[in-house]
Amino acid sequence: MLILPNKVTIIEVGPRDGLQNEKNFVPTEIKKQFIRGLRSAGLTEMELTSFVSPKWVPQMGDGAEIIADCLDPNTRNFVLAPNRKGIERVYMSECKAVAVFVGVSNSFNLKNVNKTTRDSMEELRPIISELKQKDYFVRACISTAFYCPYEGKIAEKDTIQLCREFVEAGVDELSVADTIGMAAPSESYSLFTKLRVEFPEILLTAHFHDTRKLALANILASLQAGIDRFDTSAGGLGGCPFAPGASGNVATEDVVFMLERMGITTGVDLNKLMNAIEIIRPQLSRTIDSGYYRLHTQTV
Repeated sequence: MLILPNKVTIIEVGPRDGLQNEKNFVPTEIKKQFIRGLRSAGLTEMELTSFVSPKWVPQMGDGAEIIADCLDPNTRNFVLAPNRKGIERVYMSECKAVAVFVGVSNSFNLKNVNKTTRDSMEELRPIISELKQKDYFVRACISTAFYCPYEGKIAEKDTIQLCREFVEAGVDELSVADTIGMAAPSESYSLFTKLRVEFPEILLTAHFHDTRKLALANILASLQAGIDRFDTSAGGLGGCPFAPGASGNVATEDVVFMLERMGITTGVDLNKLMNAIEIIRPQLSRTIDSGYYRLHTQTV
């Protein structure tokens, strides 16, 4: 008999993680409309943008304007800030929830931020302490938690150790990512079971990419391990410029449909979610091919 949660929290990452790898620059006003549409669908936690160099991620060059116009007191609004420069921009905004990230894989981390995993943690520890002193919510994103495009399989103990360092630094949440969509459900169950045992007081979130169409299976395995928070992206948007071949994040609509069919409450209105996707769809260089979206557009 499956023991599953009655309710799951969906963290919508489409506006940030979903759009960061989009080739076409999406107009700022369209991004704002997309965020408002997602919020109206019932998504109460969302990555809005990132404070990174527009030289490296041009899509996020309008981050300050997005934050200025799209914060909402009834939802948790994240901005990704990978370093001290990004954090200083956070302090200039009204946003009170910050996401930082480090790859378990040194090779991936070097490609992403030009630092080793160890150097990134040395930089982030005092920043996290400072953020907590200022009463910010801090979310740590653990990239390449299962596999790396450069190093292959990541040892489970290495992922757990990096999570431990973040917890000791004082973060509120760990978002543990299958960055290249390589994890098997058995691996997800094993890792998240161990993480729940070691960190019972920390919010644990699973983040799956659907590169090999295993994301829903991994979500089911994570549910069985006791996880009730998942990062998803409307329309399955996403990818990573530093993870060759990685496809988008698992589609919010597919996850919501599966969970609701299982009797697990998400609080997300699928019809309103489809309306939000239609706002962004004309701006995309790729088609939306999530299962729920395809069936929905065939029947309306």
